[in-house]
Amino acid sequence: MAEGFLTTHVLDTARGCPAAGLRIDLYRIAGRDRVHLHSLSTNADGRTDGAILPTEDFAPGTYELVFHAGDYLRGAGLPVDPVAFLDEVPIRFGMSDDTHYHVPLLLSPYGYSTYRGS
Repeated sequence: MAEGFLTTHVLDTARGCPAAGLRIDLYRIAGRDRVHLHSLSTNADGRTDGAILPTEDFAPGTYELVFHAGDYLRGAGLPVDPVAFLDEVPIRFGMSDDTHYHVPLLLSPYGYSTYRGS
């Protein structure tokens, strides 16, 4: 049985706080197929209440997190053009071993960054 799991954390770098209420979709990529696994929203700390991919569902492979940044930024009152520069932010990554993967997002209206966290 796999022991890996996936978590995320979103920080609003424009306001200097966690990004609460940001919707996230998780997909597994299998060849040309993109299979939706979960939809969650961040809590007051900018995290999901549990693992976005818990141990019982973990499998090595290619995944994609889609962060619904435009909806969050508009809701937070940040300046967003009618056609948002950042609307959906997809992060595609691979998980190759049974361990904890943490994929955070640092977000502002005109830029973002990510990394493999701990």
